[in-house]
Amino acid sequence: MGSRSLKDVATHFAFGENWASYARAIDSERIAEAEKGLTHLVGPSELAGQRFLDIGCGSGLHSLAALRLGAAEVVAVDIDAHSVATTTSVLKAHAPQRQWSAREISVFDIEPGTFGPFGVVYSWGVLHHTGSMLDAIERASRLVQPSGLFIFALYRKTRLCWAWKIEKRWYKGASPRAQRMAQTAFINLMRLDFARRKESFDAYVASYRGRGMDYRHDIHDWLGGFPYESTTPSEVSAMMDRLGFESVRTFAKPGGLGLFGSGCDEFVYRRLR
Repeated sequence: MGSRSLKDVATHFAFGENWASYARAIDSERIAEAEKGLTHLVGPSELAGQRFLDIGCGSGLHSLAALRLGAAEVVAVDIDAHSVATTTSVLKAHAPQRQWSAREISVFDIEPGTFGPFGVVYSWGVLHHTGSMLDAIERASRLVQPSGLFIFALYRKTRLCWAWKIEKRWYKGASPRAQRMAQTAFINLMRLDFARRKESFDAYVASYRGRGMDYRHDIHDWLGGFPYESTTPSEVSAMMDRLGFESVRTFAKPGGLGLFGSGCDEFVYRRLR
């Protein structure tokens, strides 16, 4: 992708519309799950009093979780105007007295001198959708203050990533009817796989609350998530070492075939002084 298309929402899947739809389901239970998901990565003592940058804020749910867990200020940014509007609405409703802002801007345009350093930079499942993942990681890392934390999640590389990239490019431009048909086919294949393993697919969907997310919206997000890149923990480790960061904790998934896609590996790195 050229530098202009990296910042052009039209070249990306309509993530913002999906998040706007999801945000209508945000309730106290989902907020609590989002807080649980964030504390899985960063403890309240590490978050308390920090400036928190949420790159690719989506629905704003995790910006809200950061505020509720003690962040002094949250700056939420996204390339998609729908996501910025949704985040603004969510934070106004649930954190009206807290210090926060939401801005429509690309990670490729955020300058450290303009925004200032952050104690925590957070980007969950976003940087692999920018069209230039490695550049996005490097640019995001510049925003972390010395001894600050960089928390991010990236798709795990599998043997079928090439096929998923083709599927996602198609799905992004497909009609709503074709997208619904693709979702149905994907879900039915998952159901068959659960039956093969003698596990309950319905129980899996009913309990699908990790990070406060929703199964149907996540399926739409996965099938349409273009641009798409993936990586491995060893590749991430080598890059972060070059950028002057040390690993705090990593939660990695198995790689393998990737028949039903790949989950996200989660990384927490600290900027060295």
